[in-house]
Amino acid sequence: MDIQTVGVVGAGVMGIGVAQNLAQTNHQVFLIDISENILDKARHEIRNNIRFQSFFQKSNNTETPDNILSKIEFSTNYKSLDCTDFIIENVTEKWNIKREVYPLLDSICPPDCVFAANTSAIPITRIASVTKRADKIVGIHFMNPVPMKPMVEMIRGYHTSDVTIETAKQMLAQMGKESIIVNDSPGFVSNRVLMLTINEAIFILQDQVATAEDVDKIFKGCFGHKMGPLETADLIGLDTILFSIEVLYENFNDSKYRPCPLLKKMVDAGLHGKKSGKGFYVYQ
Repeated sequence: MDIQTVGVVGAGVMGIGVAQNLAQTNHQVFLIDISENILDKARHEIRNNIRFQSFFQKSNNTETPDNILSKIEFSTNYKSLDCTDFIIENVTEKWNIKREVYPLLDSICPPDCVFAANTSAIPITRIASVTKRADKIVGIHFMNPVPMKPMVEMIRGYHTSDVTIETAKQMLAQMGKESIIVNDSPGFVSNRVLMLTINEAIFILQDQVATAEDVDKIFKGCFGHKMGPLETADLIGLDTILFSIEVLYENFNDSKYRPCPLLKKMVDAGLHGKKSGKGFYVYQ
C-alpha cells in the first residue's frame, strides 16, 4: 500500500514535527486542531523548523519552506480527513481528551484507514477499545524533534493485526524511519525507563543534591548521553512529562512512579520547558 494522504490530529510540538516530516517526504498532509490560532502558530513553527534543520542536516533536498508548507492543509474541520490513507493522532496525553477523538475519526475516515496513536504512555489496547476498528489501531511513539530522529517505538495492541503492523512499518519507512516493535504496556519500553529517570532527576534537584546543570553534565560526561534528563524534560515539555508519569502511576499503582512535587509545582506555574520559554533552563 503506497500511502500518500495522511491526517495528523493535534498541532502541538509532536504534531508539528510529524506534519513537517511527512511533507518533507512528499506526502499530502491534513493537519487538524481546534483553533485557527493554534494552526497559525503551527505554520510559523514549521517554517522556522525547516530553516533551523537546514543548518544541521546536509541534504540534496532543495525544496523551500513554501514548497513544503504547500503540502500541508491546515484545518479545524475533521471532515477533511475523509480521504486519508493513514491517521497519526497527537492530542494531549490525557485519556479523557483522547477517548473523545477516536469515535469521531471512526465515523469520518475510510474503513481501511489505519489509526496510529502517537502516545508516550497510554495503552494502545485501551485506545482501540473506543473504536470499531481495533485491528487497525497501532501505537507509534515518535521522538522529538521528529524530522531529525531516525527511529520510533511501534506498539502492538491486543487486537492489532499483522497487516496493520506492516502498513505502519511501510508508512514509517516512507518517512525515513526505522521502527522497533514492542508489546502493549503503559509507557512501553522507552518511557517506563525515561520517565523514572527524569522524575528521579527532579527529586535530586528538589532535594538540593545538585544543580540542574550538574545533573545533566553527569549524564553527558559520564554516560555519553547527548542530553541530560532535565534538558530532555524541557524539550519534551514538563506538562507532558507530568501527564505521562501520572498515567504510569495510575496503571501500575506503584509508588516508584509518584510524580515529584517540584514537577507538579513547575507545571502549575506554567514552566513547561522550551515551548513556554522556561523550565529547568531559560530559552530565548
